[in-house]
Amino acid sequence: MSSVLRPASTGQEPPTAGKYRPVSTHLAIAPPVSVVIPAMNEAENLPYVFKTLPDWIHEVVLVDGNSTDDTVEVARELWPEVKVVRQSGKGKGDALITGFEACTGDIIVMVDADGSADGNEILSYVSALLSGADFAKGSRFANGGGTDDMTFIRKLGNWALCTIVNRKFGARYTDLCYGYNAFWRHCLDKIDLDCTGFEIETLINIRVVKAGLKVQEIPSHEYLRIHGASNLRAVRDGFRVLKVILGERSNRRELRRQDHHSPMLDSVRGEVS
Repeated sequence: MSSVLRPASTGQEPPTAGKYRPVSTHLAIAPPVSVVIPAMNEAENLPYVFKTLPDWIHEVVLVDGNSTDDTVEVARELWPEVKVVRQSGKGKGDALITGFEACTGDIIVMVDADGSADGNEILSYVSALLSGADFAKGSRFANGGGTDDMTFIRKLGNWALCTIVNRKFGARYTDLCYGYNAFWRHCLDKIDLDCTGFEIETLINIRVVKAGLKVQEIPSHEYLRIHGASNLRAVRDGFRVLKVILGERSNRRELRRQDHHSPMLDSVRGEVS
């Protein structure tokens, strides 16, 4: 599947205006957008999450991690057409992988269920993808981003882990451990996701770079969790992230070789010579 904006119609006739979804006064899109929300006991936070979701998205996929509260009922009340998927395994990574498999949209957006993400930012993510990016990566530390929910120790740990990834894999990330991202569905064919915990976000970021996909960072503001306590444990999950980073083999040399022998560069060299 191409990452270039294309009509929803598969026939030869040009698409009609009705086949596009109005996004703003100056933008309409054809590719359907799926939003994946992993949730466990987030009934109190879901009203804040769904309130900011744009009405032009194609579907919301809620992955329920065996909640003991009214998470599913609240989601169905707030978004009657929500697709609820029961998680059979455990962990955020497992929940996201389950959600990705259930998506039918061409674009997939990852959103946390704790109310820390502003759904209005989805427009910026989708715009980046429609402009040519394969993967739109949220960043709290890019110019225009911010966070209300990170201690100094977590910021330091995120910076250190991000620096290791950038040096080892040739990335240029300003943020690493952030779960607000969007990508074209075809990216899933080029990255294997095989971890179950919070480290899934780091694994995705690494394998996107290793696959040579075009990444664009999107400034994002992370707000405080509204209700409840996070399952994130800075030290424990930090070591799990580090283990993932050290376990991934760098292929910077291979990517440089591919760039050196790319058809586009070869054609340019031919025109110059």
